[in-house]
Amino acid sequence: VQLQASGGGLVQAGGSLRLSCAASGRTFTNWVMGWFRQAPGKEREFVSRITWNLGTKYYADFVKGRFTISRDSAKNMVYLQMNSLKFDDTAVYYCAAARAIRYGDSRDYISWGQGTQVTVSS
Repeated sequence: VQLQASGGGLVQAGGSLRLSCAASGRTFTNWVMGWFRQAPGKEREFVSRITWNLGTKYYADFVKGRFTISRDSAKNMVYLQMNSLKFDDTAVYYCAAARAIRYGDSRDYISWGQGTQVTVSS
């Protein structure tokens, strides 16, 4: 499985960005795709996930109402639309793939993309 994240950049607080994750290497039927982030000096944290088949979505509390995850099965793409960005959203964002969710954290994910930097200026 190969995951390629893109779309990061520099944005002012209150602005928006859309991250993209191109997935390849297999079919993702029954898989779960997730987004994580890691800020400097902090541990990697879960942001959102979506099931490939039904598109069921789940969000961390700190992004609810601001971020939206989606997937395009035909294109093997996963997206993270980020609105109302805050300074604290500054981090490297990673997309990841899991066969199933057991722990609800990074331990579930077996494939990771390289990360894309999101910087929010205050």
